[in-house]
Amino acid sequence: MARDLRMSRMLHVLIHMDRHVGRATSEQIAQMISTNAVVVRRMMAGLRERGIVSSEKGHGGGWQLACPLAEISLRDVYEAVGHPPLFNIGPQADPSPCLVEQAVDARLDATLAEAETRLLAQFAAITVEEVAQDFERRFADSGHRVPFPWHGATGE
Repeated sequence: MARDLRMSRMLHVLIHMDRHVGRATSEQIAQMISTNAVVVRRMMAGLRERGIVSSEKGHGGGWQLACPLAEISLRDVYEAVGHPPLFNIGPQADPSPCLVEQAVDARLDATLAEAETRLLAQFAAITVEEVAQDFERRFADSGHRVPFPWHGATGE
C-alpha cells in the first residue's frame, strides 16, 4: 500500500502560503508539491469547506489562508483531506473462519483503534504554526539562502 501524501502536502502548502506566497493558483501549488492542478483543487476544496482557505476565481485569483496557522491543528488538516489511513497494517478485510486469525484480527483492531485515538489527540494538540516555526528554526540553522527552489533566487 502506497503512502498517502495528502496531509503532508497540504501542510507544506499552508506554510508556504503563510510564510512566502500569500495567494497561489492551483497551478502554482501543483508545481510546489509536484502534482497536477486537478489534484490540488480537490485537496484544497476540503480545506475551503473547513474554513482553512478561501479562493477567488479569475485574474489575480487563487487560494489564500482564511485563518492564522495558529488556529489550524494537524487534525483539522487531516480531516479536511479526507481522513487518510493512519496505518499501513491491520487485519484482513474479510472475516476468517480460522479462530487463530480471528484472535489476531481482534487484537490488531483493538490496538490500532487505541493508537489512532492517541494519534488524533496529538494531531489536535499541534498547530500548523508550530510546524512552520520548526521550519524556520531548521532554515536558520541550515545556512541556506533560498528554502524553496521553485520560487527563484530571491525567494519571491
